[in-house]
Amino acid sequence: MIILKDTKASLRASILFCFNPASIFYTSIYSESLYALFSIGGVYHWFSGAQSTAVLWLAVSGLARSNGMLNAGYICFHTMLRLYEALIYKKRTSLALQVLAVGILCCLFIFVPFVSFQAFGYYNMCHGQHFDDIRPWCRGRIPTMYNYIQAHYWGVGFLKYFHLKQMPNFLLASPILTLTLCLILTYARTWSKLLFSLGFQASLEEMCAEFLLRPVTYLRAKTYSPDNMSSNDTEPRHLRRRKQMIGRAKPSTQVKENKLLDESPYLSASIFPFIVHLGFMGATAFFVMHVQVATRFLSASAPLYWFAAYLMISPSSRRWGYLIWAYCSAYILLGSLLFPNFYPFT
Repeated sequence: MIILKDTKASLRASILFCFNPASIFYTSIYSESLYALFSIGGVYHWFSGAQSTAVLWLAVSGLARSNGMLNAGYICFHTMLRLYEALIYKKRTSLALQVLAVGILCCLFIFVPFVSFQAFGYYNMCHGQHFDDIRPWCRGRIPTMYNYIQAHYWGVGFLKYFHLKQMPNFLLASPILTLTLCLILTYARTWSKLLFSLGFQASLEEMCAEFLLRPVTYLRAKTYSPDNMSSNDTEPRHLRRRKQMIGRAKPSTQVKENKLLDESPYLSASIFPFIVHLGFMGATAFFVMHVQVATRFLSASAPLYWFAAYLMISPSSRRWGYLIWAYCSAYILLGSLLFPNFYPFT
C-alpha cells in the first residue's frame, strides 16, 4: 500500500503472493518464509519511516538466507538520493557527510549476520589447525565457507550450469525468469532515463514522481514544514512550483505528464530500487546458480506480484493473467508432489 498507493492493487498482489509457485517452501519448515517475512517487513518499515526498525529486520533477513545482504541496496539507493540532494540542491557538505556516515553504518549492520556466520565457520574449522590440514577455503584471501561448498561440491559458478542435460531445469525455471524479464523490459520502456541513470537523470515527468522514492516521514516533514508554506497560501511551495513548470511546459510535455499520472501504480517510479534488486537476483539465478532454484529464490520479490497483478487486470493482457494463475496452480501441485518425495523440484 505504501509503495503502490492503491488498496486494490496491493490486495491483488498480496493474494498472488499467498498462492505463489514456490508455496511448498512457505508451507514447510524452510528458510524462504522467514526470509520473506523479514525482507518484506524491513522494506515496509523503511518506506514507512521507521528506519531503525527496518535496518534490524533487514539484518535478520541475512540470518535466514545469505542473499539478505542484498537488501542493503535499498539503503544504498536512499543514501545516494540524500547525498545528491545535500550536495546539489542544498549545497551542504556537512549534511552530505552525515548522510553518508549513517548509510554506511546501516549497511554494515545488515552485513553483520553474514560476516558473523563466516567468522563462526572459520573459527571452528580453520582456527588452531595446522596449515597442511585445513580445508582449501581456509586459505582464501576472503575465506567464505558457503561459497566454497557451492563451487566445489555443487558446481555453482558463472555459466557452469549451461549444459544440454540441464535443459529440463531451465524449462522449470523459465516461467519465473520470463516474468522477471518482461517486468524489467516493460519498466525500462516506461522509465528509461530513470532506470539507466540510477534516478539522477530524469525528465520533468519523472522528477514529479521523484518524491515517491523517499520514506513517508521524510515526505511529511518536507511537504508540510513551515519553510515550505507561504504566509498567504496553505498549499506546499513545491506543488505550486510544479504547477508553474507544467503551465510553462510545451503542450506535448503536458500531454505526456497526464499520461504519466494515469499510469498504473505497478510501474511507478517508486518501485525503481525494487527493479534493480530483482534484476540482479534474476541475473544471478540464470547465469550463476542452479537455475531451477530461481522459482523460490525470486519468490520473495514483491515487484513480480505487482506486475503479475497488473497483467491480470489489464484488458490487453488478460489472457496472460490466466496463464499466471495456471502457472501458480500447476507449480503448487507439482511442488506438493515432488518436494516431499525428495525429487528435484527447485
